Amino acid sequence: MGLEVGQPAPAFSAKDQNGKEVKLSDFKGKKLILYFYPKDNTPTCTTQACNLRDNYKMLLKKGYKVLGVSVDDEKSHLKFIKKYDLPFPLLADTTHKMVEDYRVWGEKTLFGRNYMGVLRTTFVINEQGVIEEIIQKVESKNHAGQILGNTD
Repeated sequence: MGLEVGQPAPAFSAKDQNGKEVKLSDFKGKKLILYFYPKDNTPTCTTQACNLRDNYKMLLKKGYKVLGVSVDDEKSHLKFIKKYDLPFPLLADTTHKMVEDYRVWGEKTLFGRNYMGVLRTTFVINEQGVIEEIIQKVESKNHAGQILGNTD
């Protein structure tokens, strides 16, 4: 059973690419885009991160903070951020606590092979820490547009 719109977002505490502790409570009073993605430096994940990067100023203008999350470690995140000049933090969920709490760890299929991995999902969390929107069919090339509601 997944999380639903209207539920409080699960509290989290994880390290970003610089080893700094980041918690959900740090964003109280702010709107947060918490996006889970499978792996640093893979084509679709890079497209998604770069779309958010390219639209970052607009997202900020609309009052959003952005956090990416994957099970990659801090060193991998740091390389990914530097390579693509990403302006937002990436959290290292190496213990899988966040992906489990947000219920985005599940079975995937690639080339006919089943395996467990991060299901690309974005949570829009409001100023009170409540889930406002869950995007499960992420359009990597137009992700900011999906979040802002203009899918043209």
